[in-house]
Amino acid sequence: MEHITIDDFKKVEIKIGKVISVEKVEGSEKLLKLMVDFSEASPRQIISGIAQKVENLEWLIGKEFPFATNLAPRTIFGLESNGMILAVSDTEGRFALLTASSEVTPGSRIS
Repeated sequence: MEHITIDDFKKVEIKIGKVISVEKVEGSEKLLKLMVDFSEASPRQIISGIAQKVENLEWLIGKEFPFATNLAPRTIFGLESNGMILAVSDTEGRFALLTASSEVTPGSRIS
């Protein structure tokens, strides 16, 4: 394991975002296109490889999740992604999206 300093960790901006829409990315079995509210001028498009892990896409709508929001934009399947949802999977194949324990304002920064 490589250690980082607290200053390195502080470079990662993690904010709570509220999913306002979700759809499968055409031509991909793994990708979802999420539109996420961070209380910015407009929602952000985030492409995530969780389609095979989420049984009911409608369940995601209205839910709040932590996202890394200051990653450089990346083009995936021809779509620009402007962040990354935080999730966990273990050696047993279990998967979970991380969530806030109570509702907070979209765009709130995790500290």
